[in-house]
Amino acid sequence: MKAVVIGATGHTGTYLVPRLVRQGFDVVAVSRGLSQPYTHVGEWNEVERVVLDRTEEEKAGTFGKKIAAMNADVVVDLISYSVESTKSTVAALKNTNLSHYLFASSIWEHGANTTVPMDEDMPRHPICNYGKDKLASVNFLHEQFVKEGFPYTSVMPGHITGPGWTCINPTGNFDPEIFGKIGRGEKIYIPHFGMECVHHVHADDVAQVFHRAIIRRTEALDQDFLAVAPHAMTLRGFAEAMYSWFGREANIEYLPWEEWKKTAAAESYINSTYSHLAHSDNYSCEKARRMLGYAPRYSIMQAVTECVSSMIARGVIDVK
Repeated sequence: MKAVVIGATGHTGTYLVPRLVRQGFDVVAVSRGLSQPYTHVGEWNEVERVVLDRTEEEKAGTFGKKIAAMNADVVVDLISYSVESTKSTVAALKNTNLSHYLFASSIWEHGANTTVPMDEDMPRHPICNYGKDKLASVNFLHEQFVKEGFPYTSVMPGHITGPGWTCINPTGNFDPEIFGKIGRGEKIYIPHFGMECVHHVHADDVAQVFHRAIIRRTEALDQDFLAVAPHAMTLRGFAEAMYSWFGREANIEYLPWEEWKKTAAAESYINSTYSHLAHSDNYSCEKARRMLGYAPRYSIMQAVTECVSSMIARGVIDVK
């Protein structure tokens, strides 16, 4: 069988592509350039690499046609960020050999958490454009399944984490220096009382959900699955655990929002923190466990410390 992975060298594709090769698929890895995956294993030597700039190809109306021409049994779409993009890809894939289209959505389909942990059956009221676009795509896919039997599955990852990039820190943004300060035992500032949640997930566990959905296609069709670590963490708990991991005493000050903003290193970090506080992500992966056999390998701290270790090794942060 043939599988096409769109966005193959990104976070999830780095781990999904080797899984599919080991499963016996002929894999076509589609990416914007010839960038390398975050971690390289031998299975990548057996993969066909195809360069397609989705943005430019969609402007020309050729992206979906080129994917369809690959005549794959399975298409995993990790980088569709608008409902228009999803619609054009789906239209092109009809009347091909496709047996399964897997769509990467986001936990932010759900909007602000109310009852926790949230699960797939709870109403969705996204509060940001990213979440709204993802939900619109999923609603369209469900409509296509009901009307025409289009064979889709949606996966909603949490905050994807792992070696090779910067993950969300205990202040709710991507400033790597927060981890540096924790490692050196310096004070960090957290907004409010640090009780809002974040819900990381290791990229390999996200890949596992996609992989398990492919294996259990019948159960997975017209379904969506949260791909998260077993438990969320509060910002307070996350910060304290990171200080402990570095062998440091917790050195945290909690500030009202307007005061905390003055401590942020950049406006983008303020915006990121606000988004994560507003969502306060806390989700259940029980449906994926029950229906797909998902067995997450990583807790949040295991995923984050692997990421932070990589940041130290690459010189992204200095903890001395």
